[in-house]
Amino acid sequence: MPGLSAKRQDYKVDDVNGRRNSVVDNGSAAMKDAVRDRYAQIAVSSGLSCCSGTSTCCSGADVDMTLVLATRIGYMGEELASIPGGANLGLGCGNPQAIAALQPGETVLDLGSGAGLDCFLAARQVGPSGKVIGVDMTAEMIARARENAIKGAFSNVEFRLGEIEQLPVADETVDVILSNCVINLSTEKLSVFREAFRVLRPGGRLAISDVVTNVDIPAEVRNNAELFSACVAGAATVAELATLLEEAGFAEFRIQPKDGSREFIREWAPGLRVDDYIVSATIEARKTVS
Repeated sequence: MPGLSAKRQDYKVDDVNGRRNSVVDNGSAAMKDAVRDRYAQIAVSSGLSCCSGTSTCCSGADVDMTLVLATRIGYMGEELASIPGGANLGLGCGNPQAIAALQPGETVLDLGSGAGLDCFLAARQVGPSGKVIGVDMTAEMIARARENAIKGAFSNVEFRLGEIEQLPVADETVDVILSNCVINLSTEKLSVFREAFRVLRPGGRLAISDVVTNVDIPAEVRNNAELFSACVAGAATVAELATLLEEAGFAEFRIQPKDGSREFIREWAPGLRVDDYIVSATIEARKTVS
């Protein structure tokens, strides 16, 4: 991948801490249940997905806030207009399509595919000779995504129920892996990256948007199931992610935090100043050809 650095030489690490993985030490099953319940509710509702409580991002009855939110995190209006209605739920913290450089004929895998937004955008880029697979652990999301695929007549997209720590995908069958603010929701991040490495073909690549931290997240935040499912408490440090990618087998990677994301992140949990802890980042990596 042109421009990618080897190991971790092109970014600063402010907090190493000696931790190898950013996980909640206790209650991992409870955290997973909280995530599943939250996104099941989002899938079956017509409400905004990023908002809770009194978040100001939910104001404005005459405005399509899912469209507003998606453009704020990096999607273009013409992109969003090309996909089925209901595929954009206002989720995410970036646009992985912007760094994926997808090519016709490629096979793409989306980790935590939700209602299918990134899958449908990818399907248009890889064309009829390509294939897109979405994996999500929430049955309600899979059902909604499949309905959207039928609505949009996407014959080169399929959605599979499964967990990103145990992907229902064969070895070395994928060219590109996308993910948008989902890996932070896993309490087994090393397993996620090992699975990604397993299913990628040699030369395959990661194009991920997610949240990261370079400070110690307070314990009361880290152990809060609601904040975990809201993409706040499970963020790993840049140093941890670099270690995990290396342990999973990736030899080339780049992690680039985006300080400008704090503006929309602070609205995820109003009053808690979560933008003091986390920012959005792009994560790129390649499985080198041995």
